Amino acid sequence: MNDNDEYDDTYDSDSDGDEEAGGGARDGRDEVRTFVASPPVRGRGFAQSWWGQTWIKALEDTALDGEQLQKGRRQARAGAVGAVSVRPGRVTAVVRDRDGTGRRCDVLLTELTDAGWDRFLDMAVDRSGHIAALLDREMPPHLVEDAASAGVELLPGVGDLEPECDCGAWDLCPHTAALCYEVARLLDQDPFVLLLMRGRGERRLLDELQLRSVARASAGAAPDEEPEAASPRVRADEAFAAREILPPLPAPPPPLQEPGQPPVLDTGTAPAPGIDPDALEFLAADAAARAHRLLSEALAPGHGDQPVEQVLTPDQDAVRMAAAVPGPVIAGRLAAATGRGRTALDLAVRAWRSGGTSALAVLDGEWTPGPEALARASSVLDAAWEETDRPRLRASAPGRWTVTGSDAQLRLGEDGRWWPYRKERGHWSPSGPGAHDPAAALAEALGESG
Repeated sequence: MNDNDEYDDTYDSDSDGDEEAGGGARDGRDEVRTFVASPPVRGRGFAQSWWGQTWIKALEDTALDGEQLQKGRRQARAGAVGAVSVRPGRVTAVVRDRDGTGRRCDVLLTELTDAGWDRFLDMAVDRSGHIAALLDREMPPHLVEDAASAGVELLPGVGDLEPECDCGAWDLCPHTAALCYEVARLLDQDPFVLLLMRGRGERRLLDELQLRSVARASAGAAPDEEPEAASPRVRADEAFAAREILPPLPAPPPPLQEPGQPPVLDTGTAPAPGIDPDALEFLAADAAARAHRLLSEALAPGHGDQPVEQVLTPDQDAVRMAAAVPGPVIAGRLAAATGRGRTALDLAVRAWRSGGTSALAVLDGEWTPGPEALARASSVLDAAWEETDRPRLRASAPGRWTVTGSDAQLRLGEDGRWWPYRKERGHWSPSGPGAHDPAAALAEALGESG
């Protein structure tokens, strides 16, 4: 075939071509990556990288119908292939004909078995160059040859590719051939696409490599060496006691300026039943923000002297997330999950923003003061104002005092702080932070703090 074949007609790219490249990634067999439509190829070889060129060679060496391949290559060079979705065992795209008719195409590639993946991973861990490159997100070309020596074929062989197209062809057609050529351009961008087609996405693969590498190291065996007996274990307290004679730890990394960006899960592929991509994106962004805060605090001077952060209950964590202003859809899901309802959740968010878990506990009435606590509270209230300035307070419930003739209320927390409340639309609502001085808290409730 002549790789300089041209196809003069102009094709409209698939409408999915406006999607972001890379798409969202999910662990296991559900992982999907989506690549935007590629522009036409003019006056040069179709694929540029070793991986792309090797894919084309394997494709052309194993194809039974060279004429269909040639037509498909012309369509691919003309930009007829739309956005491509890659998942384990399958590549999907819409390929357009001269008249603009779109054809849904799928090319199926045989996935490696679990035993095959075990052999591949063991081979990579056994060879220090391979594991170093893979963990650095590089795919060395000789990986194909070494994988083959372990009984694992990465590139397609005869019968490995199974085309499916709604044009009615029962075998390879120009549309599925064009999609096969487009895969070569994807491999130019990211060779890990080949491993995803064979059944494992990059994240899962690297995680498994890391685990096997750590297990091999803990057994005392370096790559390219036979495993040895496990190293003797050292108690943590003994290691800490010997800290003066051990080499110093490296300096901590510099603080990050902002949290990492979460993945975008809008891949154009329908999610699995029960999966909400918007909720997952919000959870990922929330996790990134919390991780950034924890790391920043850990690197701050004096962090070791700070108290351990309280572990939140699921209900408290839901209120915390709702306070992050996630939008009405996520807030509605959080309200349903907590059983609070939207109005009650809004009140809980106001409490959280005024004082975190302590303010939320006061709102929910988690603590009821006993006789001794009420007696101390009465003494504090008596001493908070001059005789002539003292407001008329009536105990409306244990630990709650309402100002007579107004919509203001004070609530006592278990930590001894007083929390201001105002009645709004028939609901007692938090109106400010807690204070040890009930007069200061009441000024917040009455709107006099400014």
